[in-house]
Amino acid sequence: MSAAQMHGTTILAVRRGKTVCVGGDGQVSLGQTVVKGDARKVRRLAGERVIAGFAGATADAFTLLERLESKLEQYPTQLTRACVELAKDWRTDRYLRRLEAMMIVADKDVTLTLSGAGDVLEPQFGVTGIGSGGDYARSAAHALLEETDLDPDTIVRKAMAIAGSICVYTNDSLTIETIHTDD
Repeated sequence: MSAAQMHGTTILAVRRGKTVCVGGDGQVSLGQTVVKGDARKVRRLAGERVIAGFAGATADAFTLLERLESKLEQYPTQLTRACVELAKDWRTDRYLRRLEAMMIVADKDVTLTLSGAGDVLEPQFGVTGIGSGGDYARSAAHALLEETDLDPDTIVRKAMAIAGSICVYTNDSLTIETIHTDD
């Protein structure tokens, strides 16, 4: 690894009622320099049914997204099972074990945070955040969720703005994806 490390990303997911929203900023930094301001770290998978956001080394994250997509093909309506199977591989496979990334994934039923330590965590209050500004965004989202009637999209936007005002590795170039469930 080079002396200057890549930093930067804030990914936030908020679930309220029948809506889940995942947002991520676009900043990628190398040392003290912003090398890209509009990276797209939140994507739709599995025929638009799943939203995934990633933080960490980009090549590692793309490898994990590809693996997740293949698990979703095996278990098309079982996001939790697909994630558990991915986490097993991630933890036990010699190559995957070295990948440095985290992911938030969500569908109409569940939101999960995945890590290379084998974690597949469902947030207690429907809010989770990862990346350099993840704790700031998550804290702001918790407060907004508890104290307002705002929809998840608005909460994500406001919480990401708060995180961006605190974390130098988070910017205001957002990618936001939302799933609304009517049934």
